[in-house]
Amino acid sequence: MNLKCLLVDDEPPALEVLESHIGNVDGLEVIAKCHNAIQAFSVLQEKNIDLMFLDIKMPKLLGTDFLRTLRNPPKVIFTTAYRDYAVEGFELDAVDYLMKPISLERFLKAIAKVTKVESNLSSEEKKYQPNKDAFLYFRVDRKMVKVLTEDILYIESLKDYIKIFTTNDSKPLVVKQSMNALEEMLSETNFLRIHRSFIVSLSKIKAFTANHITIGSEELPIGRLYSHQISKALKTQI
Repeated sequence: MNLKCLLVDDEPPALEVLESHIGNVDGLEVIAKCHNAIQAFSVLQEKNIDLMFLDIKMPKLLGTDFLRTLRNPPKVIFTTAYRDYAVEGFELDAVDYLMKPISLERFLKAIAKVTKVESNLSSEEKKYQPNKDAFLYFRVDRKMVKVLTEDILYIESLKDYIKIFTTNDSKPLVVKQSMNALEEMLSETNFLRIHRSFIVSLSKIKAFTANHITIGSEELPIGRLYSHQISKALKTQI
């Protein structure tokens, strides 16, 4: 990872915090620091920027309005002291939304999301080739069980537990773990969240409609909020 960063904030202390955090991460480089959107626009015209840390509430032009003016914007992480702009920020496809004061821990989580986006973009440029050696360990009945990710058909959530259905076992593995945590673990593999209760292996999908995805003999529901990302992953309109 080698990302050229642009920092945009009208508050000098906020710029100092960001620059300090960036100094803790290899592969991040501060190309320029700007106090308003006008300065940032000039930098973007002259330099190649991979990632922009963009304050929202600035004089003359809001960061969200500035982003709308850009035809080919870099990846953006919004920074702000106001929660009211969160929904608007994500609607503009921001990678993340950081609330001030920004801790190093929260900053690192945002950078992890950026690297995930980079990885996904790279994988879309080449034909998917499953990694047959990838595996995860799960605690089942007081022992750690190894599961090859290629063997996973789908995962179903059940309150505080998840059920992992594989090609090798007639009964699912029942593990005490959150669905969100597992989704993070599977982020670099060929898996997709299709419903708040289901994650599926893309390579195991046999058929799909606007409402269901078929894996093996099972029809799994598609959640309304997940339709867009499913269409993108399957490269078709559902």
